[in-house]
Amino acid sequence: MSPQHDARFLALLVHRGYLARATAEPLLGPLKEGEPLDDLLQAHLGWDAEQIQMLRRTRAGEQPEIPGMEVLGLLGSGGTADVFRVQERKGGRVIAMKVLNRRCTEDKVQLAAFVREARLLEKLDHPGLVRGYGVNRSGETYLCRQELVEGNTLLEILDEGTAFSEAPALKIILAVAEVLEYMASEDLVHRDVKPGNIMLTAGGDVKLIDLGFCARSDDRNPEDSAVGTVAYLDPNQAEGGGCADIRSDIYSLGVTLFQLVVGRLPFEGDGDDDTLRMAVMNNLKSPELKSKAFSPHLHFIIEKMMAKDAAVRFQSWEEFLSEVRGQLKGFQDLDFTASDSGKTKTRSGIRRRRPPGR
Repeated sequence: MSPQHDARFLALLVHRGYLARATAEPLLGPLKEGEPLDDLLQAHLGWDAEQIQMLRRTRAGEQPEIPGMEVLGLLGSGGTADVFRVQERKGGRVIAMKVLNRRCTEDKVQLAAFVREARLLEKLDHPGLVRGYGVNRSGETYLCRQELVEGNTLLEILDEGTAFSEAPALKIILAVAEVLEYMASEDLVHRDVKPGNIMLTAGGDVKLIDLGFCARSDDRNPEDSAVGTVAYLDPNQAEGGGCADIRSDIYSLGVTLFQLVVGRLPFEGDGDDDTLRMAVMNNLKSPELKSKAFSPHLHFIIEKMMAKDAAVRFQSWEEFLSEVRGQLKGFQDLDFTASDSGKTKTRSGIRRRRPPGR
């Protein structure tokens, strides 16, 4: 291998979490002098030749080799894991394989969350959840086998510059709430409801994904109550006011509904701390919600979901579902998008905002 090729591979090992930067930097000098990287890894780090060749073949795990599986392609990458389309050699079933990245395998909390999610998906049974087929370990690789779901997350759709009109947004939120109601019946709270964890499949179905922060009511630790994504976090949790419960998921789902119809987050600060401060201290303001594009009842639903006082929010999924179903029933004979000036309606209920002056 050329020194340039070896230097790129060394950088990949750092990027993929197999080497710390501080460990890799002392190898750069000998590399530039022409010493082969494989020899350096064996001499300085004690890696064996077989391990090094495996990392080269798989590009440090970018193209994993798992016994009994044929990797067909990458479906997506996240902060903790990569998801691949794979085919089981025995039986030929095509599924998704979620592979925990190297850094997270060395983090006990992240690893425990990965295993916990995999085991939950294997036990839970709801059409709005991805079905799990078990968690396995192959060498140093941890993987979860799952139902293959084709589609995009709501965040990916929003990132394209689109927003949803009222009825389609409420239908999505209703579907997610039905999943969360089922989880509550199993004594579970999701704790990380957000557009990035809601998938709209190619067939139009809604799937709630990523149960890494999910917890049971009898094993939640008050000291660990403020978990989740800052922009969607219940202000009561942010203030250390108690453990997450279904009202925390209702708050996060309210932020999600706001983002779907408005196209932005309700509170956007300069960094996480500022966003948390705004969510705790500031009142919800949105000229867009008060416009003619949305019904006053949608404004009411969002404000009730996002009430800073958890006692003011919907107190059960049954109460919330009844409210949303009633609102959707009203859309059977009414079209609130007819006067939605400045926006173009599409068959999917998603509207793309026109640039100013157009």
